[in-house]
Amino acid sequence: MPYFVYKLSPTVANLIKPMEQMAEFEKYKDARAYARKQRMTHADEIKEGINYKVIFAENSLDAEEKLSEVREQPILREWEK
Repeated sequence: MPYFVYKLSPTVANLIKPMEQMAEFEKYKDARAYARKQRMTHADEIKEGINYKVIFAENSLDAEEKLSEVREQPILREWEK
């Protein structure tokens, strides 16, 4: 299964995450290096809320579904505040 690198833009009203597939790699190391390079090159976009993520999935559709999932926030314990 390949590794995908996606460019995620800020959501509008938390409905749909705008995303764009940037690249596909067979090795995690290559995908990680590419994502880091994009983050460093586009540092001004990071300040605006745009992010680059690496995801492991069977295909691009599966990767987009995983990135679109809404995760519950972890419960903060008293000592973690």
